[in-house]
This record gives sequence, structure tokens and C-alpha cells, in this order.
Amino acid sequence: MEPIEISFGGYKGPASIHAAAARAVGASLERALGDRVRFDLEPDVMARGHKAGDLLPMTESGELTCCYIASIRFSKIIPEFQLFELPFLFENREEIYQALDGGLGEVLKQRMHAETPYRVLGIWDNGVRHITTNVRPVRTPGDCKGLRIRIQLSEFLENAFRALGFIPCAMDIKEFLDKAASNEVDAQENPLAVIRDFKIQDHHTYITLTGHIFGIVLVLCNARIFDTWPDDVKKAVLRAAEEATRLQRQLAAAEDEGVLAELDNGNTQIIRLSATELAAFKAATAPLI
Repeated sequence: MEPIEISFGGYKGPASIHAAAARAVGASLERALGDRVRFDLEPDVMARGHKAGDLLPMTESGELTCCYIASIRFSKIIPEFQLFELPFLFENREEIYQALDGGLGEVLKQRMHAETPYRVLGIWDNGVRHITTNVRPVRTPGDCKGLRIRIQLSEFLENAFRALGFIPCAMDIKEFLDKAASNEVDAQENPLAVIRDFKIQDHHTYITLTGHIFGIVLVLCNARIFDTWPDDVKKAVLRAAEEATRLQRQLAAAEDEGVLAELDNGNTQIIRLSATELAAFKAATAPLI
């Protein structure tokens, strides 16, 4: 009998913690199912010319079996995901993990299964987001005025950054990376690991530790393909995804400290906001919440 082919796609590259967690899925499946399953990881679809958003149609069509992608891609059809686009809503990782592993996470999974062709296998940590700029340090909302900032495709994010004084420019990460060297965009916001992995610090000198949003990544499987698998394969996949989720979250928390030390090397200026300075950002965006 031919082995079951399971292909897993991502966009953050082979050295990312997302790729490490995806490899853990494959290793778990090989331990549980042996040669009944053949697991293949494509860690960066952008390396062959795709956008990150292409992971969804690739998974829906069956070109990929599984992928990970930011939840923001679904916030229009499933409004509950807009919680993760509201600035300064969550205090810490522990708070959000508890919600994701409890009632909130269950609601999100059920809504995804009802409204999309995907099955949620896990919810991963997509990092605490910070602001980088190539024009001037940002310490107050006044420093943001008139700067063009790349954001993800989100009405909430657009409103939040407009409230801070930015001019929001929504675009895929690949499009932003193509523009970064030409200074067409003055600022952007991303987790520290993304800043490092995509070498944004080569173009943006200033990194302001706002911690304004905690992002999540959905690990998705083509639901039609999932439903064709034998029960023991389904259980093995779900178990592997659960183990990988625990690993990915552990790696995410540890990664932040290491990446910050790596970025704080003299070529960039790390801006740590005081409680008073951070309060000004929260006050500017509070009406959105």
C-alpha cells in the first residue's frame, strides 16, 4: 500500500521556530505510523516566488496538505479573530495561552470548521509585535506622525496605527520586503524573530519595544483530505500537532530574549519605553477597544 503523503508548507524559513515545530510533527508521525506516512516540509514557499498568503489556496487545492498562517487572514469571515488585532488587549503569553487552550480556542476551531475548508490542528504563538522605523526613533505617538507603516491586511490595524499618527500601508510581507531597501515605506511592525529572520534591521535602524499586539498562527489541514484518513492516522496527526504546539510555544518565549540580544548590537537602536511612554500609546488606541 502506498504511504499517505502529508505535505506541510510555511513561509518563515527553515531556521524558524515554526519550521522546527513542523519538523516535530513529521517526527511524531514517523514514530507513530512508520512507513505508512511520508511527511514533507516546505519551510518557505516565498523562496519559489509565492506570497505567504498563497499557502491558503495551495492547501485548499491539496497541493499542500497542511500549512501555518497568521489568523488575521480569517478575521473578515470569522470576526472573533479580530481580538488578536486589537492593540494592548493581552497582558502576557500565559493569559492568552489559557484562553486558546480553553473556551476561546474551542470557539475559534468550531467557527473555522464551519466556515472554511480547513481543519485547525493547533494554534501557535506568532510573537509579540513591535515597531521599527528608518526615519527617527519612536517614543511617543507624536513621533509616528506622517510615517508610512507597513501593516497586515486588517481594518482594525489600519485604524489603530492611524490613531497613532501613522499612514498605514497594508501589504503582504513579501511585497514589503521588496520595498524595504527603496525606502518606500518608513516603518513596519512585527515580532522580533521576524525582524531578525527577514533582516529588516538592515533597513530600519530603530526598534521600539511597544509589544502592542500578540499574534497567533493557525496550523491548518485540508479538511477534505483529513476526513479520508483512517481513524488511527487522524489521531496520530492530532496528537503530533498537540505536541508540536507545546514545543512551538516554549521556543517562542525563549526566542524573544535571544533575538533581542542579537539585535541590540550597535547597528540598531533598541528603544525601551517607560511606563509613562507606553501609557501614551495605550491611551491613543484605547477608543478602538
